[in-house]
Amino acid sequence: MAKLDRPDWDNYFMEIAHVVTRRSNCSRRQVAAVIVKDTRIVSTGYNGTPRGIKNCDEGGCPRCSNPEIESGSSLEECFCSHAEENSIIQAAYHGISVKGSTLYTTFSPCLQCAKMIINSGVAEVVYHRKYSIADSALALLQEAGVAVRPLITPEEKKELGID
Repeated sequence: MAKLDRPDWDNYFMEIAHVVTRRSNCSRRQVAAVIVKDTRIVSTGYNGTPRGIKNCDEGGCPRCSNPEIESGSSLEECFCSHAEENSIIQAAYHGISVKGSTLYTTFSPCLQCAKMIINSGVAEVVYHRKYSIADSALALLQEAGVAVRPLITPEEKKELGID
């Protein structure tokens, strides 16, 4: 009998996070987060404008709609909520504790999300791609005792020649 090609838990949850990005309405970057506790998904989130606000890709965010604003700048003017923020808020909205959980995210967290992750009790962050302005956020997470690690997918390992 042939052995099934089943993803390990990390890759399984990261693949789900990548599917969740398809719900993002941000016109600049699609990001998602999946919060897992005891190998069970307790919450998901993606980036986009708050509930009841015109979607970002429909002009709901003046920052994202302005092509003159460079990536990573004028973030204080962005109306969009981040994926990590939304996943934590969704859990709270439904009365679910994220204390001791693992947060899988398609991009490493920004500083604001890092503070929310720390204060919510998330124990570990696993990210796929490093966000360009994430150095201080990653340092803060590590200082607070939150485990942080990048995840290289099996496809990327093949491309890089890593077993």
